[in-house]
Amino acid sequence: MARLRLGPLLRYVDEEAATVWVEASRPCTAEVRCADGASGSAPTFQIDGHHYALVPVTGLTPGTATAYEVALDGVTVWPEPDSRFPASTIHAPAYTEGKTVRVTFGSCRWAAPPADEHDPVGPDALDTLAARLAADPTAERPDVLVLLGDQVYADETSPATREWLARRRDLTEPPGTQVADYQEYTHLYYESWLDPEIRWLLSTVPSCMLFDDHDVIDDWNTSAAWLREMRETPWWRERILSGLMSYWVHQHIGNLHPSELAADPVYAAVRATPDGTDALREFAARADADPTCARWSYRRDFGRVRLLMIDTRAARVLDEQNRAMLDPDEERWVRDQALEGQDSAPGAYDHLLVGSSLPWLLPHLIHDAEGWNAAMAKGVRGARWARFGEKLRRRADLEHWAAFPTSFDALTDLVAEAGTGPAAPATVSVLGGDVHHAYIAEPTWTTGDPAPTARVLQLTCSPVHNTIPRYMRFGFRFGWSRTGRFIGRRLARHARAAAPRVNWRRTGGPWFGNHLMTLTLRGRTADLSLDRADARRGLVRADHRTIT
Repeated sequence: MARLRLGPLLRYVDEEAATVWVEASRPCTAEVRCADGASGSAPTFQIDGHHYALVPVTGLTPGTATAYEVALDGVTVWPEPDSRFPASTIHAPAYTEGKTVRVTFGSCRWAAPPADEHDPVGPDALDTLAARLAADPTAERPDVLVLLGDQVYADETSPATREWLARRRDLTEPPGTQVADYQEYTHLYYESWLDPEIRWLLSTVPSCMLFDDHDVIDDWNTSAAWLREMRETPWWRERILSGLMSYWVHQHIGNLHPSELAADPVYAAVRATPDGTDALREFAARADADPTCARWSYRRDFGRVRLLMIDTRAARVLDEQNRAMLDPDEERWVRDQALEGQDSAPGAYDHLLVGSSLPWLLPHLIHDAEGWNAAMAKGVRGARWARFGEKLRRRADLEHWAAFPTSFDALTDLVAEAGTGPAAPATVSVLGGDVHHAYIAEPTWTTGDPAPTARVLQLTCSPVHNTIPRYMRFGFRFGWSRTGRFIGRRLARHARAAAPRVNWRRTGGPWFGNHLMTLTLRGRTADLSLDRADARRGLVRADHRTIT
């Protein structure tokens, strides 16, 4: 009999359809049965001995919530017998005028240890959210969880995972305690998503996901020199192919609209054969060799709220003289998606959310240091400075939008264009993570062009469950200070760098700890809240403000 190994994860949801992701123990047909009669089924596909299904659920009624169960070959396997959690439900929205949309987001989640063990990085914000919702099923809940990267840490494994790895292979051989192949990646997802609270939460709240570097390795694609060195190691090819394959299976396909899935040639190829491993591995190899052949970015519309999730890792141009966060085709696609439907009033959306694992606006000193470093590595001050710049880039993780100055300017221009004109939304928010603290920053335009009419914000929330050394906390605080800004301007002068097209100021934070941010969007109004995980009190409100 087929067993449920992982999931269910409720992924895509709209007014009439949804997708539910599962992993089974053997080939079978997975079925979702809803209490209101909506249903769907799909045969599993196989990757490296694992069996998955993404079940399309149709027949939902807009504006209703329905409990569901999962069956494998006709046998109910979810909910689990004697579960202490409420029934998993699908909330089909009805996007009427003034409909409230709640978007909860964050990034950087180490898997939490078992509940009876000490947690060295404090309580998990997603665990505490799950506990709150489970205790009161009538409480306000997110319409979507936006997870902005580092859902798993392939390069920083837990003690339990290291023990498991040691039983598989010799950890004195590279890559040591990091994961090496697809099977080891699946273990990371089991460790993270079999957490009882997380498993239930992801079964009942839709999710959008995006990778960041630790889903593959720290500093992933930081530079052309870094990539050359990695490709010379004997273990890297298996690592990168396994990372892309496991991301495609566990995260990427669930991000997509059912019609996008139906038209996806990779999804079709994987499902067309009893074992889709070779088809998916071939795709991963092409994506690694030529990033332009794969698109990991995607768009979701929630009524009059548009979410645009941007791949800031795999789509990079690494040639030192032409560095860019996004290749030209990806940049055009992002622009087209942001502006589609905005050519006349009223526009297609009231709020634009740009999901980027890496923040757009950083503390001023860090922004200027990254721009200075990019200029040094490019050779603006000669070969000696270029070598130093490359070493510093890796050591200090200088690889955000500011480290790609032309891309920073392009994103700035896009935000301004999307936020200007008679069809402009009420808000444009860039959602970021990565930096292991939370803050809010607001830009002002310094050029002669008119400022956007939309309220523009950088909203950064990280980590969900991780930590940051004290010296880095000091560094981030200092980066916002007047002295830090003065040092940054000196670095920019040394780099012969042009001034940014925007200025910005910090209007909230920095906050340290494990957090989640939530945007509550209703019509053209927007509220923002920040909740911190507390071991005794659960999620504690750290900040709340009205944006519009």
